Amino acid sequence: MSLILGACNNNQNVTEKISETEEVAVEQPVEEEMRVTGSFGEEITEEGVISTEEMLAQLERADSVKVKVNSEILATCKMKGCWMNVDIPGEDNMRVTFKDYGFFVPKDGAEGKNVVMEGYAKKVTTDIETLKHFAKDAGKSQEEIDAITEPKDEVTFVATGVIIKDSE
Repeated sequence: MSLILGACNNNQNVTEKISETEEVAVEQPVEEEMRVTGSFGEEITEEGVISTEEMLAQLERADSVKVKVNSEILATCKMKGCWMNVDIPGEDNMRVTFKDYGFFVPKDGAEGKNVVMEGYAKKVTTDIETLKHFAKDAGKSQEEIDAITEPKDEVTFVATGVIIKDSE
């Protein structure tokens, strides 16, 4: 007699047969595509951007500096996009968090893209528990997480706004 099929995560008007001679349009919801490029957080511009090398030079004279810096995204938090790691020449990488968890970046698809970020760079010592938490959020294996046994001196960044761009 009649058969109606539905599909999740698909925002299309679909014509379905409900009998041999009748058809009806059925609207089905589609999962919204997550935008990977663009502005996140406070609106910022690229004016006044410096390199990560210049940022590190400024950090030699201070524990914390307010800067606008350009880098490449290496990884993002797979849980909810609440942090990202960016490339820092001569360093492992730099973890970027977002002021007051006021915004997030895409969980997938941002790796390898260029990013301009404005905020505060700071020299810190990250404790073992926090390092293990970040490793878990990054999807590391239990073996990799268990191998974290010492705190780490590193540069971190708290961004007020970011612009993610396609690689140049």
